[in-house]
Amino acid sequence: METARVTFAALFKKSFCTKPALTMSKPLRIGVLGGGHLGRIHIQQLKELGEWELVGFHDPHPEKRAALSQEFGVRAYEEAAPLLEQVDAVDIVTPTLTHATLATDALKRGLHVFIEKPVTQTIAEAEELLATADRAGRCVQIGHVERFNPAFQAALPYFADPMFIESHRLAQFNPRGTDVSVVLDLMIHDIDLVLHVVKSPVASVHASGVSVVSGSPDIANARIAFENGCVANLTASRISMKNMRKSRFFQRDAYIAVDMLEKSTEIVRMRTVTGDPDPFAVTIDLGEGKGVREISFEKPVITPINAIREELRSFAASIATGGPTIVPLEDGVAALRVAHAVLDDMHRHLQA
Repeated sequence: METARVTFAALFKKSFCTKPALTMSKPLRIGVLGGGHLGRIHIQQLKELGEWELVGFHDPHPEKRAALSQEFGVRAYEEAAPLLEQVDAVDIVTPTLTHATLATDALKRGLHVFIEKPVTQTIAEAEELLATADRAGRCVQIGHVERFNPAFQAALPYFADPMFIESHRLAQFNPRGTDVSVVLDLMIHDIDLVLHVVKSPVASVHASGVSVVSGSPDIANARIAFENGCVANLTASRISMKNMRKSRFFQRDAYIAVDMLEKSTEIVRMRTVTGDPDPFAVTIDLGEGKGVREISFEKPVITPINAIREELRSFAASIATGGPTIVPLEDGVAALRVAHAVLDDMHRHLQA
């Protein structure tokens, strides 16, 4: 059986803001495009962040403009162009179908760009956007917000070449977001995390999915194999009875469990015992002279943070320093490529 093979040098390349950084003697001016559920959250956070001056927002729906303008005391723009003429950066929180056009326009105007995930609708759009961003030399950050989840951040120092990863991202049904498949809506979060942790090209992708209540898959499973031998098994559903966002990483002598919903991380590690083991320690006798392993349990202290606030703050820092964004455009494109490989293999099975 032939499988999709996905390779991308972008995993090992991070774009920098090559144009001179803006002075930070005063807050950066930013505008928000999109006044939906997530757009409202971004407006709220930007209002509270000292790094940003929220000039205003644009949404094509008059009722949303009126409601958000009144709620937050922010100017609403009927058209995007007048807003873009007054800002240093733009925060794109619109339906995915519009991302490529809006981001391209903003980059050509010389603006720094934040784009919610998925970066674009198609791979062709994403690749064209990469070329535009390279020419513009501005900061581009993708809204893969789980990178900033404090539970994932706490786990990062413990990762050392995991060879098996299992993730479950389950959500109760919500009509919002059903315009795209569960892969682009939910699974892409875990695809991005896995690509961030596993520093190896993707060798193959196998996937299956089922449409239950919408016109696109509502539950999906993907098995992603990497060239270094690591395998990631990802499950995403938006028709579950309860919410769940858990990932488990297995590597030599360690198991790392990350609960991104409950904001908790647990590390279970084994070490070979020399001499007599601690009588109070949890141990495993491997038998036949293979020695004794001591098992240790660790739960890092996790400080609660607002992940959306942190990603918007880091975006401002990248602009100020001219350094790379934490989730660069290349990473968003890499996640989109794997997501489309999942969709392609899923479609192949549905057509069989």
